[in-house]
Amino acid sequence: MNVKETVIKVANEAKNASRIMSNIDSKTKDKALNAMAAAIEKNAGEIKTENERDLETAARQGLAAALVERLKLTAARIEAMACGLADIAKLKDPVGEVIKESKLKSGLLLKKVRVPMGVVGIIYESRPNVTADSTGLCLKSGNAVVLRGGSEAINSNTVISTIIKDAAYGSGIPEGAIGFIETIDRAAVNEMSRMDGSIDMIILRGGDRMISSIASGATVPVIRHGKGVCHTYVDAFADLKMARDICFNAKVSRPGVCNAMETMLVHKGIAEKFLPGMIKMLAEAGVEIRGDETVKAIIPGVKAAAGQDWAEEYLDLILSVKVVKDVDEAVEHIARYGSGHSDAIVTGNIENAEKFLNTVDSAAVYWNASTRFTDGGEFGMGAEIGISTQKSHARGPMGLEELTSIKYVVTGSGQVRK
Repeated sequence: MNVKETVIKVANEAKNASRIMSNIDSKTKDKALNAMAAAIEKNAGEIKTENERDLETAARQGLAAALVERLKLTAARIEAMACGLADIAKLKDPVGEVIKESKLKSGLLLKKVRVPMGVVGIIYESRPNVTADSTGLCLKSGNAVVLRGGSEAINSNTVISTIIKDAAYGSGIPEGAIGFIETIDRAAVNEMSRMDGSIDMIILRGGDRMISSIASGATVPVIRHGKGVCHTYVDAFADLKMARDICFNAKVSRPGVCNAMETMLVHKGIAEKFLPGMIKMLAEAGVEIRGDETVKAIIPGVKAAAGQDWAEEYLDLILSVKVVKDVDEAVEHIARYGSGHSDAIVTGNIENAEKFLNTVDSAAVYWNASTRFTDGGEFGMGAEIGISTQKSHARGPMGLEELTSIKYVVTGSGQVRK
């Protein structure tokens, strides 16, 4: 089969399976998820071997360090995949939830009910754990899934999808419900994005170039999980020790993820007191600082920030730092350069905090906490399918509810409309 025929076959099989999935009971879904988790643990060695093949290829091709970090599967990350699937099994099944119920003046009983989306297509780069996490969330929410990972992770994704498919199908999930596009031909993603008769929604996880190129020609509804240009603003009223701890965690704990801080904004009134110790702490952790003129005047030797730095998602131990006059300038900077992902204020001033929280237009806004908490697991959703930076249907970490639609169920006793 050519690429188009391959994608059509996988998508149509998923569509057929989705009709069965919509009626699968919670017990069967949970049994499958637990079986998938056990299979991941049992076959951890095989997964590690295939991942090492991908890492070797990445090294030969000179893949960026941030992408290699996302690609790598350690024993802990493989275990986390298994735990994520088991955790999803423990979550409440959203399918069938009555969101709203009312009796109409016609006597009809109207129920707004949560139902599966149908077939969810996921196009993603680098992270092999997405294969397991996304499949688990789609199955729990009653959906079939079609997966297409990046070429850099083809061996890892192939073995993980095979392992979890075997476990799921052996536990009562209909065959075809987990579709994996094995070809690395980029034409496959374009075919997926135009299969509006078989795929009900596509989630895009990757770089701006990939997302834009697919979304521009898609006929299937698309949810973008774009870059995270996350900010932390240290206000004049901040507890400076708290601010240091928060900023250090937001940048250093895992710099290659989308919820890591990329720009630190500091109020001019505390800059001379706060910046020397903060930048020393970051530099000792290997962080390269790129500062504006005020930062350079306070800390001689700091690299000058160029215009593009303010909008850059480094995904690395690099941080742009700017001194601002007040909370309004901080908010204005975020509005101009931010990506709508996650932004934080550190302050003891309630008025400034409320202004920041109410005005910054991002999926997650924080007061006195690290942006690193923007995560489905941390938000109690189980393993997330991604973090949406747009406003339609789903925003922020996407869990089970965000993978459902609604249906109006109307019960009558013979009513006809006059």
